[in-house]
Amino acid sequence: MTDVTESSSLALETESQRVASNPGAEPRDLQRTFQLVLATVWLLDAVLQLQPFMFTRGSNGFSGMLNNLAAGNPGWVEHSITWNASNVNHYPVLTNSTFALVQFLIGFGIAWKRTLKPALALSIVWALCVWWFGEGVGNILHGGATPFSGGPGAVLFYGLLAVLLWPSEGSDRPFVAARTVGVTAAKAVWAVVWGLLAVLAVVGSGRSPQALHDLVAAYTRQPGWLARIDRATASMFLHHGTPAAILLAVVCVVVAVGAYLPPQFNRFTLVLGIVTYVFIWVATENFGGILAGGATDPN
Repeated sequence: MTDVTESSSLALETESQRVASNPGAEPRDLQRTFQLVLATVWLLDAVLQLQPFMFTRGSNGFSGMLNNLAAGNPGWVEHSITWNASNVNHYPVLTNSTFALVQFLIGFGIAWKRTLKPALALSIVWALCVWWFGEGVGNILHGGATPFSGGPGAVLFYGLLAVLLWPSEGSDRPFVAARTVGVTAAKAVWAVVWGLLAVLAVVGSGRSPQALHDLVAAYTRQPGWLARIDRATASMFLHHGTPAAILLAVVCVVVAVGAYLPPQFNRFTLVLGIVTYVFIWVATENFGGILAGGATDPN
């Protein structure tokens, strides 16, 4: 879906020229390439699941993290999350080992072509389970799902990518996602995703200067250079949090519309979206918290 650009066509033309000059070569299967990228991310998540604190009981362990995610949700959602956290707290080794094993199975299953479809199907189901029980429904239900903190939940995109990368025959033109669901549907998915991000940027606490400041200030144990970036970002949010949220929403709308623009404008909107979210990943998400330990995914 992210190849909705003229550059993808140029890449495919270059590949065709390479094949023409070397008749024995086969064109690169871009869908398969992206499937392997998704497999790699699942394997990274599985490795992060094996951190020592994940096997620890109490508030400092994985169950404590899950309990924190329950707060603020409607009662029936909160109870389902705390129920899961209770099971994890009682059987931390068994439950966490199972969680890691499932993610390893998904990753290696996608990497092995014979188990690709079952692994992608499991990826969709597991992503939804993790989103509910492990990400607190992405904080959507209590207005805290700002994209500055990774809303609406990183793992949702794992499931979406599994759908868009479902193995199918055909051409990668004009972009890979169209191979499975068609051009019209793929563009619609793109527009809906970025439109949702735009809404989440300005609803609930997403436009609150104090909430955005506290979001970044909560990061601890970061390397010194990253802590300095955090302080600058937190200060910026405290003084200009609302304009920053509105600006992010505008960027998301522009990127959403970009899928329907001519290639030269589409390329600009794509680069704009990438640059914006790389900045967010570094300056407000601290690389998903991986450098400080305690992260369950790269966000």
